[in-house]
Amino acid sequence: MKPKQHFQFSTGVVAFPICFILILWIIFWIEVRFGFNFSKYGIYPLTLQGLRGILLSPFIHGSIEHIYHNSLPLLVLSMALFYFYRAIAWRVIFWGIIISGVLTWCIGRPSFHIGASGLIYVLVSFIFFKGVLAKHYRLIALSLGVIFLYGSMIWYVFPTEDGISWEGHLAGLLTGIAFALFFRKQIAKPNLYAWQEPHYNEDDDPFLKHFDEAGNFIETKDVEADKSDNDSDKIKINYTIKKDKN
Repeated sequence: MKPKQHFQFSTGVVAFPICFILILWIIFWIEVRFGFNFSKYGIYPLTLQGLRGILLSPFIHGSIEHIYHNSLPLLVLSMALFYFYRAIAWRVIFWGIIISGVLTWCIGRPSFHIGASGLIYVLVSFIFFKGVLAKHYRLIALSLGVIFLYGSMIWYVFPTEDGISWEGHLAGLLTGIAFALFFRKQIAKPNLYAWQEPHYNEDDDPFLKHFDEAGNFIETKDVEADKSDNDSDKIKINYTIKKDKN
């Protein structure tokens, strides 16, 4: 990917996350409005029927508080993902849902696991660790912002509270770390030299001015140096006029 393609805003940066959040709310509204119970379509560990929840569980929420608390972090993090990691954003989301869902299916308690919190942990973990590993100042700043906003979420990967799928959170965290190590290409790299800057112009480079098109060295003299040399070659004559006292 060319450097100029990094960190460019587009309508998809906002449109895709908003559409995803709207789908979550529409599904929740249908469930409440028509009296459905979609929780049975969540992940139920170690059962064949529970495998369908790997794809469906992120779209299912148990209460208004549940979907509300997931909506804002999911919106912010997915927008950051599409802006800073646009080339791999869809792969992170799709495979994040699949892999974290499979892990939850493997390690989860015998209960229905629902909600998009597993995907949120994938995004938090990936954005933080990817920014640190990439060593790009913008991505590092993003990592610090994410850890400042959502750093306290780390406590919910442990079984500290009943009714919370800490297994799904832990699965998302591990998946995000794995993605940060796996997706090494197609991300912005820090500029180490002046010629790597996007606005670099060869004609303005003082070093390249010493070479012709064939790469041969051209000996040039500095204009100021020539001027000082010419001044030193000139003979200066000073006249002193003295008045006759007689």
